Amino acid sequence: MRAAIVAAAVAFIISLFGTPVAVRVFTALKAGQPIRSLGLASNEGKRGTPAMGGVVFIVATVVAYVAGHLTLTTLPDGQIAQVKPTMTALVLLGLFVFCGAVGFVDDYLKVRRRNSDGLSAKGKLLGQAIIGTGFGIAALYAASPNGQTVASEHISFIRDISWLDVGKVGSVIVFVFVITAMSNGVNLTDGLDGLATGASTLVLGAYALIGYWQYRHWCADETYARANDYCYQVRDPLEIAMIAAAAAGACVGFLWWNTSPARIFMGDVGALGLGALIGGLAVATRTTLLSILIGGLFFIITVTWVIQIVSYRTTGRRVFRMVPLHHHFELAGWSEANIVVRFWIVAGVCAAVGLGLFYSDFLAVVG
Repeated sequence: MRAAIVAAAVAFIISLFGTPVAVRVFTALKAGQPIRSLGLASNEGKRGTPAMGGVVFIVATVVAYVAGHLTLTTLPDGQIAQVKPTMTALVLLGLFVFCGAVGFVDDYLKVRRRNSDGLSAKGKLLGQAIIGTGFGIAALYAASPNGQTVASEHISFIRDISWLDVGKVGSVIVFVFVITAMSNGVNLTDGLDGLATGASTLVLGAYALIGYWQYRHWCADETYARANDYCYQVRDPLEIAMIAAAAAGACVGFLWWNTSPARIFMGDVGALGLGALIGGLAVATRTTLLSILIGGLFFIITVTWVIQIVSYRTTGRRVFRMVPLHHHFELAGWSEANIVVRFWIVAGVCAAVGLGLFYSDFLAVVG
C-alpha cells in the first residue's frame, strides 16, 4: 500500500506544479486548441487555450511509478525485491504512452493546420489497433516464472469466466477492442472543462482499490492461498494498484488547472492515453465486462453517440440535439458547470456500483 500512496502523491505533485509550466510552454509555442464553431456556449472564449496537457499527467504517472517502485526494493525482512519493471507495468504504461503518442500526433496536426482536422479517424483507429495488437501479444505470451500472464484467454467479468475461452488469437482481438473502445470513449467524453479528467480520476481510483484488494488476496501469495479457497489469478496486482493510483493522482493535479475555466486542455494525447490505460487495467484485473459499469459514463456517451450516428444515417433523424451527449444538455440549456458536476456524479455512482459488485462477489465466495 505504501508504494501506491507514494506513487499517487508524487504524480499529484508533479502534475499540480508541472501543468502551469506546460501552460506557459504551449502558449509560447502557440499550441492553442482550434475550436469548431458549433454555436455552443462552452466554446466561447476557449479558442487558443493550450492543448496537449495530457503530456503532463502521462509523464507524471511514469515518473511516479518509478518512485513508487523504488519503495518496493527493500522488503521488511531485509531482502531486496525485484527492481526491474514487471511485464504488467510495461504493458499498462506502454499503452498509456503509445496511445497518448497517437493523440499527440492528432493534436499536433490540429495546431499546425490551425483547424480541428487532425489525424483522420481511420488513422487513429489504425494506430490504436497496431499498439493494441503489439501489447496484446505481450500480455498473452510473456509469462511470469509461475506461468501467469497479464491478460487471459478467457473473457472476464469479476474474474475469468471459465466457459468463455476465446484462445490466444481471440484474446488479442478482445484486447484490441477493449483498448480501442475505452480509448475512444474517454476521447468522446473530453468536451467540457474537467469532465473527462474528473471521470477518469474516479475510474482510476476504483481500479487502484481493485488492484490492491487483489494483491491482498493473491494466488501467488502462498501463505494466503494455502489458507483460503478463493484467491485472484492475476499478475502483479500491486503494480496495477500503483499505476492506477499514480494516474489518478496525476489527474487530480491536472484537474486543478483543467477545471472551468480551463487554462489547459488534455487534448487527444491525454484522452486516448487515459482510455487505453483504463482498458489495460480492465484486462489486467480480469474485469473486462465489469469495466462497462465501472467506466459507465464513457459507455453511456459512446452508446448515445453510436445511436445518433446510426439513426441519422439510416433515417435522417437525430435522437439527440447533438452528440457527444454533454452537448445535448448544453443545447437544452444546462450550464457547463452543471453538466460536468452531474456527469461526475454519474461516473462516481457507476464506479461505486462496480466496486460493490466486485466486493460482493468476494463475499459470496468466501462467505
